[in-house]
Amino acid sequence: MKLLALESSAVAASCCICVDGQLLAQSFQNNGLTHSRTLLPMVTAMLENCGLTLAEMDGIAVAAGPGSFTGLRIGVSAAKGLAWAENKPVYGVSTLEAMAWNPGLESGLICCAMDARRKQVYNALFQAECGVPVRLTEDRAIAVAELLQDERLIRQPVTLVGDGARLCWQAGQENGLAWRLAPEHLLHQSAWGVAKAALKKIEAGETGSAADLVPNYLRLSQAERERLEKGPANRLPGDRQR
Repeated sequence: MKLLALESSAVAASCCICVDGQLLAQSFQNNGLTHSRTLLPMVTAMLENCGLTLAEMDGIAVAAGPGSFTGLRIGVSAAKGLAWAENKPVYGVSTLEAMAWNPGLESGLICCAMDARRKQVYNALFQAECGVPVRLTEDRAIAVAELLQDERLIRQPVTLVGDGARLCWQAGQENGLAWRLAPEHLLHQSAWGVAKAALKKIEAGETGSAADLVPNYLRLSQAERERLEKGPANRLPGDRQR
């Protein structure tokens, strides 16, 4: 099976081709350029360099959130467009679950963290069992101070991964917690993790539909939060309340 995976949930962007569960190629950029400028050219160049075409892919996977509102929209829109063009299934996966595959741990606790601003992170905890991350919590937006109180993160060694990992690591250091960062080349979100998470869905018999794929922002945007904070008179039709 040939799978094309996309990751654009944060500052870094990446894409990869996975063939029968093995990584064939991956392209990664963390240069701060907008993903609308970099993502599809990366995909095109990678396919050409591998002598493959989009038509030869059996499916497309994408990080569907949480993450940057703009980054998620770009990645999900790109995945839907590529899938529709060739009538391919598309699999949206949790950004945090995809990140849990990065360290490649045989065992141990993995704390996935994305910087959500305001001293918060998008977070989920996973336990690596024989190299496979097993989910312990749902995806959530949580204050770093609250994360420090989680007993599971105090009782055992913890590996931090994601663009919010350093923020959590610093807070852990200040509170005497022996947390460790994943190695630099495994720290950031990557398309390879997206592919691994998607393969898990495929093996479970799930089908992917471009029509059903939507980003999972997990919380309101800053503009929406500020408007709701001003009171009912400022709410627009369709505003969500959380």
